[in-house]
This record gives sequence, C-alpha cells and structure tokens, in this order.
Amino acid sequence: MHTNPVKKALREGKVQLGTSYAVLRSPDVGRILATAGFDWAFVDGEHGWFGIETIRDICKESAAAGLMPIVRVADLQYDLVARSLDCGAMGIMLPRVEDAKLLEKVISWTKYPPLGVRGFGLTSHHLDYTKATIPEVIAHMNENIMVVLQIETKKAFDMRDELLSVPGIDAVMIGPADFSISLGAPGEFTHPELVKCMEAIRDSCDKYGIAPGTQTRTLPLAKFWRERGMRFLGCSGEVAMLLERGQEIIAALR
Repeated sequence: MHTNPVKKALREGKVQLGTSYAVLRSPDVGRILATAGFDWAFVDGEHGWFGIETIRDICKESAAAGLMPIVRVADLQYDLVARSLDCGAMGIMLPRVEDAKLLEKVISWTKYPPLGVRGFGLTSHHLDYTKATIPEVIAHMNENIMVVLQIETKKAFDMRDELLSVPGIDAVMIGPADFSISLGAPGEFTHPELVKCMEAIRDSCDKYGIAPGTQTRTLPLAKFWRERGMRFLGCSGEVAMLLERGQEIIAALR
C-alpha cells in the first residue's frame, strides 16, 4: 500500500508541485513526470478523455513511481469518487463545489467507517499484493487519501468560509480559468480582481489549516503564485510540456 508524502508535506507547510495529466493515455507519462521531479498530478476525469481502465493504469504506474495521482472526478457522484479511489487514486479533486452540505457528503465517500461511508471492496491486487487486515487497510487509506476542493466561481468565493469549515479538506485548488470567467475577466490571469480574490482564498485556507493552491498555465504564473503563498501548486500539463519543448527544439534547429 502506498503512503502519500504530498499530504504529509502539505501538513508540514511545504510546497508541493504538480501538473495536469489529461490527454496522453500512456501510463509511462506518470513515470516521466515523477522522474522530472513533480510531486503530484491531477488525472483529469472532468475535462480529460480517460475511461476507468486508463485511470487505473495511470494511478497504478504513477504511484509506483512516486508521483501521487489525484483524480479530478467529472461530477460529485459516489460511484465516480469510490471507483477512482479503488483504481488507486491517492486523492480526489472535487470540481464546481457550491454547497457545503453536499461537500460534507462527498468527503464522507472518501473515508471508510467510522470516518465516512466508503464501501469496502479492496482485494490483493488493489493493495499491490500487500498483506493487511481490513482494519489495517481502513486506517491506512483514511490516513493517506487526500481531498482537494476546487473553488472556481464567485459564488464559491463568497461562501468560502462555509465551504472551508467542512472537516476533511486537505487542499484547495483554485480554478483560475472558470474563476476568471465568473468574475467577468475571462483568461485574464493577472487581473487585479482575480488576484485579490485568490489571495483572499489563500488567507482563508491558512485560517482553516488547509493548503492553498492553484493550477497555472505558465512558469511565470506559477512563480507569481508560489511567491504569494500557494503551496499546492500546479503548472502546465503533459501535452503543453511536450508541445513547448518540441517547439523549442525545432526553433533552435531551423
């Protein structure tokens, strides 16, 4: 059974760097990202193109390589959350959350009793053939699985204290694209109002002992937000990195 060093490091106040993993179906991508030094990647089940079998392959290979796979589910449904965890996800990212009661319910799906209501169906291949009793598995999974809340809209921003006070959230991932759209400044990632709101979310996260974070598209934006206290920090994605490096090589050789 895999431990989750990202969850531990965030609790200790350390920065953990990740990226988006949304298109390329080869599980080798996870090994490449781990070798490059990324701590985590969110496997995009919302906007990505992955079926459940691919998610299983990606989670298995990524975790084995030391890259923590965090699955962003397409919707807040029990089967999407539970099956992603059964596939080996070390965390669940929850998109488009605007309801504290629903958030509390969804978090309960990520935990085994007595902390939650996740159904137990794990067998030896789920556990990398580790010998463990059911109580040992329950304790291990409850300790190591992460919950990442996305704040993506003005409504969620306005109710952030209500959302962040729900127990069981480990990190927040601000979704800057949807958030900028919600604020009437689509794609303006350094717009003063967006920056102001994101800094307010960061401060609220610190208040509740939750790691603040965001996903960024460029290295300058990632540095911008690292300097401003974002600790669960994502930058780029597997396709963007491949494209940008390829363009750089060709530009140098033409």
